[in-house]
Amino acid sequence: MTSLPTRPLGSTNLELTEIAFGAASLGNLYRVTTDDEAFDAVASAWELGVRYFDTAPHYGLGLSEARLGRALAGRPRQEYVLSTKVGRLLERNPHPTPLDTEGFHVPGDLRRVWDFSRDGVRRSLDDSLRRLGTDHVEIVYAHDPDQFRAGAAREALEALAQLRSEGVVRAIGVGTNVVDELPELFRDGLLDVAMLAGRYTLLEQGGLETALEPALAAGAGIVAVGVFNTGLLSVAWPASDAKYDYGQAPPDVIARARQLAVICERHGTTLPEAAIAFPLLHPAVSSVAIGMRTPEQVQSNVGRYKHGAPKELWADLIASGLIEPAAVALG
Repeated sequence: MTSLPTRPLGSTNLELTEIAFGAASLGNLYRVTTDDEAFDAVASAWELGVRYFDTAPHYGLGLSEARLGRALAGRPRQEYVLSTKVGRLLERNPHPTPLDTEGFHVPGDLRRVWDFSRDGVRRSLDDSLRRLGTDHVEIVYAHDPDQFRAGAAREALEALAQLRSEGVVRAIGVGTNVVDELPELFRDGLLDVAMLAGRYTLLEQGGLETALEPALAAGAGIVAVGVFNTGLLSVAWPASDAKYDYGQAPPDVIARARQLAVICERHGTTLPEAAIAFPLLHPAVSSVAIGMRTPEQVQSNVGRYKHGAPKELWADLIASGLIEPAAVALG
């Protein structure tokens, strides 16, 4: 068994491994994952030193939480950090469908109901703890509040702050791919952490001024997710039919990704290795969470993380106008 470096989560007393296990695939995201694959993927992550695991009720209508809980059962609870999310309650579907309609290969016998109220947050967390088979989680995120209505994030965070004051959770935040509300939420001291999906990557750094810099100023942290931009940066040479932001990548985006790939190769690294390394250059980023489905994917991604990228790569990418200079400390 190995260990991985950790980083503090803002001004909380939590430490996160620099690589985290994103468990959406354990909920059969896009295709079926077997119970054995799920169990073995978590076991492989543990053996390689990963100690931060993230899930949500949304992922497979609770399947991800249930599988992750079973896979972590028996592990020393004080040795890992666990996060889940609130905002989508799971209720019996009055009109069941053969398959879930939101991208997970599970029966549609349950449905998601938006609820960021105080009661909804508490009920959601209670249900999650039951599925996970634990009496606490360290971090709770309000999940995609921007997709529901204005003010939902603030409502959920007020409820989560009460749970934090009661010692039920240790850190609270939002999980989102929209940055519009984040500067104000950080400025008002409502966030310990933001899980930022796809908005701060090797390909695009829009979240630098709207999320990372406000987080740093507030003494909060960022968990970067979606660092491969829906798979576009997950291979050494992006294909012409590559996906980006959950859809077909436009030609100009593919061209930019290929520019990145050429420069990465010049410096003895690959596009996915650089994509994992890049967010960790910024002091606001505490961890990079990567979705992993099988032991092979875990081993590949941890290997990519360990390979890293040379300092000269970042200087070259800055000179080429492909990454923001403020993202990289080259001292």
